[in-house]
Amino acid sequence: MMDVTSAEGVSPDGARTYRMPAARLALTPGAGQGPLDGAWWPRCDMLELELPALVGSLDPGLGTVTRVTVDAVAWPDAPREVTVPGRTIEVALSAVDAEAHAIALDCGTVGRRELLVIPPSESVAAATWLLTTAADPRNALTAAHMLALAEAGFEGDGR
Repeated sequence: MMDVTSAEGVSPDGARTYRMPAARLALTPGAGQGPLDGAWWPRCDMLELELPALVGSLDPGLGTVTRVTVDAVAWPDAPREVTVPGRTIEVALSAVDAEAHAIALDCGTVGRRELLVIPPSESVAAATWLLTTAADPRNALTAAHMLALAEAGFEGDGR
């Protein structure tokens, strides 16, 4: 079952609208030295539902997200555009191995942020470790390496 909450009000045509809860997100304070700027743990694999919550959870000081690049394997059904309050964000799909398990957020003049995408089905213990480690400014691990370490370290946790 998907974890969604009812949005306030009903649309003009009487249809009920829904929004995802706040994003499960950890960001590197300041400028990190590694390949990642933090991690994001979406609740499902539907980018059109998850992206508005992610963008809404970002500090305005990070800039306005205008485009995201996601892994084509992880998000095969991702739409080319996602509507968030006040604008539409372009979605690009990448098949580059270096971008697997990550989302790149293009934030206009502020630059680009790279976040580890933790699989929605990940255990709480593994996801907590991944969120904390990816947000550590001294972390030098790639997204793929971090996920491999989490898998090896948490495989006996009852998943």
